[in-house]
Amino acid sequence: MLGIVHTATSLVPVVAGLYGFARSRRIDAATRSGQVYLAGLTVSVLTSFGLSSVVGLNPGHVLGVLALLAAFGGVLLVPRLTFLGRLRPHLQTFGLSFSFFLLLVPGINETLTRLPDAHPLATGPDDPVVRTALLAWLLIFIVGFALQSRAIRVAARRTSQP
Repeated sequence: MLGIVHTATSLVPVVAGLYGFARSRRIDAATRSGQVYLAGLTVSVLTSFGLSSVVGLNPGHVLGVLALLAAFGGVLLVPRLTFLGRLRPHLQTFGLSFSFFLLLVPGINETLTRLPDAHPLATGPDDPVVRTALLAWLLIFIVGFALQSRAIRVAARRTSQP
């Protein structure tokens, strides 16, 4: 039952994050979708602690904690660090985008090793299919963040011009 609850709640931040990216090109904690993303991420990570094929902490749990640290560090800590100056919006965006990246790493592995039900596409995290999918996901994250940083710079230039 916890597995079903975890899977369902894990879809909430994915959908909210994708909505934020489609609407604003980023996850913005000041918006309703950003708040849903943060709440869903928190519940998803917390419910993951009850799931594990091994006793104790596993790599998926560590990624979940890192995702929470990145997201809430970007939302709560970075805006208070005034000495960072113009770097703050970049770091805030990075934190939320990186949390989204981390959220999907175990999701990609789990999906590829469990679906389709009768004959999964991959045998485990070391399978070339999983490794290739994760490499593609990393490249998408890098390109996406570069585009977000560019948009932040362009917006800052527009607001600083008289």
